[in-house]
Amino acid sequence: MKIFVVDDERIIRVTLADELRDEGFEVIEFAHAGPALIQLKTEKPDIVITDLKMPDIDGIEFLGKIKQIDQNIFVVLMTAFSTVSNAVEAMKLGAYDYVEKPFDNEKMLIIIKRIMELQQVKNENKELKKQLKQNYDFSSYVGNSSGVNEIFDLVKIVAQKPTSVLLVGETGTGKELLTNIIHYNSSRSKKKLVKVSCAILSSEIFESELFGHEKGAFTGATMDKIGRFEMANGGTLYLDDIDDVPLSLQVKLLRALEEREIERVGGTKVIKIDIRLIASTKRDLRKMVDEGKFREDLFYRLNVFPIHLPSLRERPEDIVKLVQHFVSIYSEDNDIEIDNDVFEVLKKYPFPGNVRELRNLSERLTLLSTNNKIEKNIIPYEIKFPGFKPTYFAFDGKSLNDILEEVEKNAISIALNKSQGNKAKAAEILGIPASTLKSKIAKFDL
Repeated sequence: MKIFVVDDERIIRVTLADELRDEGFEVIEFAHAGPALIQLKTEKPDIVITDLKMPDIDGIEFLGKIKQIDQNIFVVLMTAFSTVSNAVEAMKLGAYDYVEKPFDNEKMLIIIKRIMELQQVKNENKELKKQLKQNYDFSSYVGNSSGVNEIFDLVKIVAQKPTSVLLVGETGTGKELLTNIIHYNSSRSKKKLVKVSCAILSSEIFESELFGHEKGAFTGATMDKIGRFEMANGGTLYLDDIDDVPLSLQVKLLRALEEREIERVGGTKVIKIDIRLIASTKRDLRKMVDEGKFREDLFYRLNVFPIHLPSLRERPEDIVKLVQHFVSIYSEDNDIEIDNDVFEVLKKYPFPGNVRELRNLSERLTLLSTNNKIEKNIIPYEIKFPGFKPTYFAFDGKSLNDILEEVEKNAISIALNKSQGNKAKAAEILGIPASTLKSKIAKFDL
């Protein structure tokens, strides 16, 4: 750390500066505040240690000028007993601390150590915020298909607005990731993002979790509890799987969203809330409304700005980019090569678990890779041949003909699957005439 020591008393200035240099700090001395201010404009220290009483510019004025140049410079004051009250006033104006003259240099070192710890925390927080912004910029939702580009266009429109958003998509399509992107690219990004999984909350605790409760509201309520709406005040509330909210509680949820106010369970006080709502659903809410399983008025309140997240089956062209992205994460910066055959197999697989399933598979393939290469042979059987399971034969009680027919039937099924139903290609795979294959398909009723 770089430290400026400013004091017109030479013995104090030199003694302190030498002590700090012995501790490994870079120290520059000044007898007056004027020269220090000139150097401050071109060379920024981490800390300025200055006397409060100086002939040209006093410590209070010097502090003000330092903070005008850079608010992040820590200022520590040295003061005589008679000016302690001035030092306290200076702290209100932004000084970090003060020491009373005469002082032990050890006391100054303790203050500097505290500043170093605080600086470290500030730097870590700054880095974390930078990392968070990078993690949740628009590029973190990987893909360049038309469906993904449409999502980006909609998110860019709505991110800076207070509008409620409804994310619609199958499990594993990235609804939570998109929620993070919307929140951290909005004007509420410095406030809390509170997430609630409606699917795991029972109807008995749902109301308490969302709205909180007062002490004594029910058996076991031994103290006041703040609900998720209050936690998210000023920020964003994410209700995942909102289709699982009990019908009996939907009216209270609607009221909270309409009126922007809540009451805790067992309480009478009205609490004003300011939240941006993002909800997600894996089901068709319009159909649920028609079936009487979801309130129509709540549906309209949620469906202000719907965004449909396509399944991976709807955007197979993104599979290459997604696999490359996930492998780069799990390979710990190793340059792993992926055979084109791998992509061709994965493009034919339906991925019922969507991007989440592909991510888990990418991690597995990365771990199984050899010589920094992912090849087709390490892809699991159920991915290469979806819908077919390896046959294990129990020979007891079966004739040789039965066993051979079972093997033959299984081989033909796999060949047809690999050829995507093309009989000519399947016959070529099996090494038999197309006419022979046709008769066997009829024989085994495939």
